[in-house]
Amino acid sequence: MKALTTFLLVAPLLSTVQAEPKYNVVDTNQNQCFDSNTGNVSACKGIGYDADHHRNEMSYTLSESGLTVTDNVTDLVWLQSVDINGDGVIDVRDKRKQKAAINYCNSLNLDGRSDWRLPDIKELYSLIDFSGRDASQYLGTDTSQLKQFIDSIFDWGFGDQNAGERIIDGQYATTTNYTSTTMNGDATMFGVNFADGRIKGYPIKNHTYFVKCVAGNESYSENKFIDNGDGTVSDAASGLMWQKSDKQVSDWDQAIDYCESSSTVGYQDWRLPNAKELQSIVDYDISPDSNYTASINPIFSATSIINEVGEVDWGYYWTSTTHKDNSANGKNAVYISFGRALGYHEGKIMDVHGAGSQRSNDKLNVETEQGSQSAEGVNGPFYYKGPQGDILRTDNFVRCVRTEE
Repeated sequence: MKALTTFLLVAPLLSTVQAEPKYNVVDTNQNQCFDSNTGNVSACKGIGYDADHHRNEMSYTLSESGLTVTDNVTDLVWLQSVDINGDGVIDVRDKRKQKAAINYCNSLNLDGRSDWRLPDIKELYSLIDFSGRDASQYLGTDTSQLKQFIDSIFDWGFGDQNAGERIIDGQYATTTNYTSTTMNGDATMFGVNFADGRIKGYPIKNHTYFVKCVAGNESYSENKFIDNGDGTVSDAASGLMWQKSDKQVSDWDQAIDYCESSSTVGYQDWRLPNAKELQSIVDYDISPDSNYTASINPIFSATSIINEVGEVDWGYYWTSTTHKDNSANGKNAVYISFGRALGYHEGKIMDVHGAGSQRSNDKLNVETEQGSQSAEGVNGPFYYKGPQGDILRTDNFVRCVRTEE
């Protein structure tokens, strides 16, 4: 795996020196605001929701052949279709195991390029589009009205119902492997599911995934962190400045308010990061099990917790991005797990998706979240939902961000 991160220590007087950004974090394309209590669309009032801030908005160009798409923000070039067997139908026959997906991309020659590769998790996540709607609760079989979390310039595939897959089996492979294991000791690859709008760890063995090859900009996803010596960390690659320390809050609304009212180092333009901004600083080369730390570069401070099974762990971190369900309700928000992405599965608490996952839960109260159930942990009752029993929390952490001029 290529090294994803470098960092420098500099004196405070050099904190304003900027390098030309090479890791342009693409906007989420979220253009609506939502009431936290009802999930209904509400007027955007400039109070810190994802749709209140826009930067590096999505922009794509389809090649003359129609076979590839250039991302004008990242300079990455993508296959337009996941119909890799070319039969005109996107189904289970287009899916590959991770090793076969890597080999397919490496051997590809298309549109005059031979530098194709299977993307890493940050490259692939650059495509996620949070105008999409989570199909997890959809009970029908007709997928024509469902909206995936990827721009319509690309085609996409749902799970192959004729082959016994679920509609939401729209997972895409990457080269990024988890440094630990998930579930019951499974070797794990991180992937993006554009059908439900999440990053999760998936089994490397005996499972197949859609393949979206990429070319160009091989430095994309590489951070260049600078400790400014004043409680902030700059990423010279992305042009983002981060608070070095974190803060635990009671719910999503408080997370928004905390960043909007922050004045660290005298700056008044701090905000809660959107999903892509926050995911850009995950370090997928480290994890709680392999390094006994959060999945973030040690240039940052990360507060440890005692999790629901009594282990030392690190928390979930709120983003400003709403995660809509299939009825376009926006009560849930996206979080990134810098510690173990726990689930209550088969009667046990375990790391079901891996540190570095992106999931979502209710913004204000997981006790009343639709479909949630409760069980008893070492710290008292906890709540969980979904096929892998994702453990839900509202008292997540915050790490604020601003854009450097």
